[in-house]
Amino acid sequence: MRLLSTKILSQNFRDKLLMNQFSLVELAFIKISFLENPIIDGIFDRLIFTSQNAVNAVYSSPKIQKMIEGKITYCVGKKTASLLAENGQKTMKIAQNSLELAQFLAKNYKNESFSYFCGKLRIPDLEEILPVRGIHIKPIEVYTTHLQEHTVKGHFDGILFFSPSGVRGYAQNNGFENVHSFCLGNSTAKEVALHTTHYTVAKEPSESQLLLSLKNHITLYEE
Repeated sequence: MRLLSTKILSQNFRDKLLMNQFSLVELAFIKISFLENPIIDGIFDRLIFTSQNAVNAVYSSPKIQKMIEGKITYCVGKKTASLLAENGQKTMKIAQNSLELAQFLAKNYKNESFSYFCGKLRIPDLEEILPVRGIHIKPIEVYTTHLQEHTVKGHFDGILFFSPSGVRGYAQNNGFENVHSFCLGNSTAKEVALHTTHYTVAKEPSESQLLLSLKNHITLYEE
């Protein structure tokens, strides 16, 4: 099965795909750049991170690092939590996606305030749900996402998508005909669904579950 990955993969995940007899082409359809002078008007005691990009952006700034010392963190994704831990930041709650995190915070933290480290392009769940429940959320944009144009040549049996932005980057110059899309999470799947009905979503947003969805698809296809 010939796969296109819409981002450059970790060596570990690449090796697992190759071991399972997948052939692979990797192209980065998005590029991340950190904002040099993010606008910060104070930081609340409770912090939200929904991506590894936001963590990397924050910890590239000694100034912001000092400002968040000792504060309580909530995040999306085990990899985001792991990256926070590497930087000495403990996480109180790890959600699978921003909607799940928004629902958890809305249920448990009424009248609290959160600083949300994020990118300029982001899923609006937290900012739509929390204020309705009397929770103040202050977005702090620390990075931006640039879509990268690539025209894909040749046929692929499957495309790996990891973010809504990656889907948009791919869709600029490429189609979804005669190919199955494999999505890391529900937000990514929503974006893919704008272009095709032929897609699968990993049960959890992890590389191991994405690999399992690939294997399951092959089993069904071969039957």
